[in-house]
Amino acid sequence: MTAMADGSTAPSSPPTLHDVAREAGVSIATASRALNGSVRNVRSENASRVRAAAAKLNYEPHLSAQAIAKGSTRTVALVVRDVADPYFSAIAAGVVQAAEESGLIVTMAVADGSPERELEIVRTLRGQRPRVIIVAGSRIEGTGTRDALVEELAEYRTAGGRVVMISQRDLPFGTVTVDNRGGAAELARALLGVGYRRFAVFHAPPEIRTSRDRHEGFLAGLAGSGVPEPLALETGFTRAGGYEAARRLVERGFEDVEAVFAVNDVMAIGAMTGFRDAGVVPGVDIGVAGFDDIESAVDVLPPLTSVAVPLREVGLSAMRLALSGGEQDARLPVGVVVRESTPPR
Repeated sequence: MTAMADGSTAPSSPPTLHDVAREAGVSIATASRALNGSVRNVRSENASRVRAAAAKLNYEPHLSAQAIAKGSTRTVALVVRDVADPYFSAIAAGVVQAAEESGLIVTMAVADGSPERELEIVRTLRGQRPRVIIVAGSRIEGTGTRDALVEELAEYRTAGGRVVMISQRDLPFGTVTVDNRGGAAELARALLGVGYRRFAVFHAPPEIRTSRDRHEGFLAGLAGSGVPEPLALETGFTRAGGYEAARRLVERGFEDVEAVFAVNDVMAIGAMTGFRDAGVVPGVDIGVAGFDDIESAVDVLPPLTSVAVPLREVGLSAMRLALSGGEQDARLPVGVVVRESTPPR
């Protein structure tokens, strides 16, 4: 009970999973696993401490979410960064396919690249009691929302929900990842193999993990080749960002750049338009390569060199991982596809 100003008392706030974890001296993720029965990844002494702490604090999972464990909901909630980005629409297609195979319906929410909005969405979704929550999008470092997001998702999992991330392995939940570093390194070696030696990289701010991993992987692929360090131009993680970076490069002068690597395809396609609008012909005056191999990569002229990510399979894997109840990770391979946007030199 909490004392009020008039001397009366009011009920204290109910204990949270965070309170249980603190009382037991374990992480929120460990407390969640111990309470929802996923004890294979929890030491027995930790599980015992968590159960004792929950009993001491009279902790109960959020009652509005109890129906999740009883199987009364038939929905899957998918949270994406940007619904207009073909990367996420392809992933969503895989999630929908796997969900339909299990008789489930997918709803989608858009975080618009905002960690705060992502947290707000997850809090709202918990009250709607979906069977599964899948969060897709690059993890963004340096935000103040990480711990709160972990607690929200862990509370939801404790109540019987399933959680899967599509991103980097950063949060303590099953995660579907792609080999961003390895794919970018393979691309760098492929471009070296067809004669390119001087590069520029169009990348997003470094706190966006996907961009950083791909940028670092590209540099690793060039290591030891004796080529100059690529020019790095930071821009938005969008088509408009690629367009803007291309115009900046042209204004600077690109005599020392033979090819541009944009860290995703929508940036690369935007860059190609930016070059053309400035009178520079992609695939002739300058090479352009991207990453993801979205469907439109073969529709632009010239067709775009890219790193192929099995995007639909990413969505299928996330859904199947969620339905299996597994907390392991799934890592999907990528492969370079060289097209006319980077002809041999």
